[in-house]
Amino acid sequence: MPHTHLIKPMIGEQYPIIDYGKGIYLYDTSGKEYLDACSGAVTANLGHGMEEILQTILNQGSKVAFVYRSQFSNKPAEDLAAFLHEKTEYPWSFFVNSGSEAVETAIKIAIQHWQEKGRPLKRKILSRWLSYHGITFGALSASGHPVRRERFDSHLGDWPTIEPPYCVHCPFGKAYPTCELVCATQLETMISRIGSENIAAFIAEPIIGAAGGVITPPKEYYPRIKEICEKNEILFISDEVMTGCGRTGTFLALEHWGVKADIVAIGKGLSAGYAPIAATLISEKVMEPITGGSKVVMSGHTFSGNPLSSSAALAVLKLIDTEGIILEVEKKGMFLKNQLEKLKKRFPFILDIRGKGLMLGIEFQKKQELGSVFTSLVVKKGIENGILLYPAAAGIDGRKGSAIILSPPLNSSKDDLVEMIHRLNSTFQMLDEDWKEKIE
Repeated sequence: MPHTHLIKPMIGEQYPIIDYGKGIYLYDTSGKEYLDACSGAVTANLGHGMEEILQTILNQGSKVAFVYRSQFSNKPAEDLAAFLHEKTEYPWSFFVNSGSEAVETAIKIAIQHWQEKGRPLKRKILSRWLSYHGITFGALSASGHPVRRERFDSHLGDWPTIEPPYCVHCPFGKAYPTCELVCATQLETMISRIGSENIAAFIAEPIIGAAGGVITPPKEYYPRIKEICEKNEILFISDEVMTGCGRTGTFLALEHWGVKADIVAIGKGLSAGYAPIAATLISEKVMEPITGGSKVVMSGHTFSGNPLSSSAALAVLKLIDTEGIILEVEKKGMFLKNQLEKLKKRFPFILDIRGKGLMLGIEFQKKQELGSVFTSLVVKKGIENGILLYPAAAGIDGRKGSAIILSPPLNSSKDDLVEMIHRLNSTFQMLDEDWKEKIE
């Protein structure tokens, strides 16, 4: 193994060197082909090697690649903000570099909103267990992801407050729909204990991704959450970094529940991986005391509103829009989900299939002695079989469960999806004989 100076996720482990990508496939320097069944990290919404997007980036780079936001605005960023307003009705956009930063900005704006309204005591942020909002300190404080919290727990805010809407493992021992949505009404109980006068916002992923393997709430869940937040004058922040920009079949996933958040964080699919960019979208209600007060949002980064990244994101969103790609996501997702249900009948280690659109989760049965190790094994066998799968935590403790996320590019063809199922089936067959006796 050649010496490396690059810190990788697992130091000392040898990773293939990627050479190029085309469509739903990636190719390493040895020529091995990988079907990208998870869009990297649920990011490459249009696959790889899209010439029209690359040409847009090249054209912008030939004009100007960087300007500092305190000195200039730029047309790509202005146009991207206008496009997002048109698609989402949020009148304000704040551009950053990653989903973690978008969440940090959302939290800061929520706290500043109440400060500017003369209510500085409203500064606590509530969130859920089995959630992941990012790796920076504020975003990680909001995250109920035990494995990612534990190393830094003594430095993090104690923010996760309520249980997730995890019907397959209900933390309250109930069953939907007779449960009366205790997972949602628990928020009201916690607000009463803490005092609404001390709480700035509640943050949640519409569909729980990395921390829960695509946990998808019942249809009544978010309307109830929104009602509780409004009743108690608490802002609702929707973390759509993974679910936004068409991934679930609507531009924002909360649209499935007919609910509009006060602040939204988007990223990943915003540029489909063609450039680093994320955004915080803010309602007029939230911005009004700031625009009428200090007129300064106390956040921002050197590369915020970068013209090169903004041009990439705008090209991605325009292509998705003009080609009607989101309109096909639900149909593709239903096809894929039906195929996965067939695999569930074939392989006893599959516990649950869930999700919306092209964000689907597979949770595996609890294993004796294995826990989350099984997830790593599935991902490893997938790589051997030429299919990339995204690992996720699962189980009510967020530690002992096992799940993967399937999230292929939104423009995947039916042939792509058929080949994806074929490789997934082969991967599961490789696992079946070795592990089926370990199922509880």
